[in-house]
Amino acid sequence: DRIGTGPWRNAKGVVIANNVDELHSDKNNVNKQTALDERGQTVPGAGDSPNKHDILTGSRTDGTTFSPHIDLTCGNWTKSGPDGAAMTGHHDRRGPPAQVPWTTSWNSSHPTRGCHQEGLRSTGGDGLFYCFAAK
Repeated sequence: DRIGTGPWRNAKGVVIANNVDELHSDKNNVNKQTALDERGQTVPGAGDSPNKHDILTGSRTDGTTFSPHIDLTCGNWTKSGPDGAAMTGHHDRRGPPAQVPWTTSWNSSHPTRGCHQEGLRSTGGDGLFYCFAAK
């Protein structure tokens, strides 16, 4: 309910998902070619150097938040040190060699090693957010 009902498009106008159910299912169109930055550029992913495929989401695979007792949003996005963690997803849908469903999720793959830049980069990210806007 925080991101609207869709459809969502990337910076070049390509449809990522038509509705919430599609966004949080295997039917979405989030992948390395479509998960672009705000300038329409491809974000480096697994196999690139540096790998920046982690997306800060703080959510489970269905897009919902974790229990209030489990902080996977770096203190509601206010922490910037080594303490805490944020749940990330993989924009390129790639994980370790043993590909299991959670490693290839765009919105819920693994937590970070802290809330500071070093911790974010050490897990395959750069502190990037995905923004959804309603027109």
